[in-house]
Amino acid sequence: MRITVLKSKLHLATVTRSHLYYHGSLTIDPELMKAVAIVPYEAILVSNVATGLRGETYVLPGTPGSGQIELNGAMARLGAVGDRLIVMAFAQLEPSEVTGHSPRVVALDTQNRIVERIAYPPIEAQVGD
Repeated sequence: MRITVLKSKLHLATVTRSHLYYHGSLTIDPELMKAVAIVPYEAILVSNVATGLRGETYVLPGTPGSGQIELNGAMARLGAVGDRLIVMAFAQLEPSEVTGHSPRVVALDTQNRIVERIAYPPIEAQVGD
């Protein structure tokens, strides 16, 4: 049995562009991806803070240092330029791998600059460990 846990989170990312007639995905500045250990084409869950709408897609790397957060294809229906998003990636771990796991999380300002690195406490030993 594997357990799905939060691996990475970009908190309050601001949408910089929306491309309805694009192939699909979310384009993210590679520097932001690196900060939370998200890799190209990784599956992600995206949530619009204002509306609560959520969607699943994958990541395309954008231009380093650009602050890009671009909704592409059907994901463009999730929000508009200026909307704030939570971008999450998950990992499937074996129960033996869960203890000590801690997600990589950053909070962003409206220009998608990192303003805080949030240290979630690591998962403590589980029953049966």
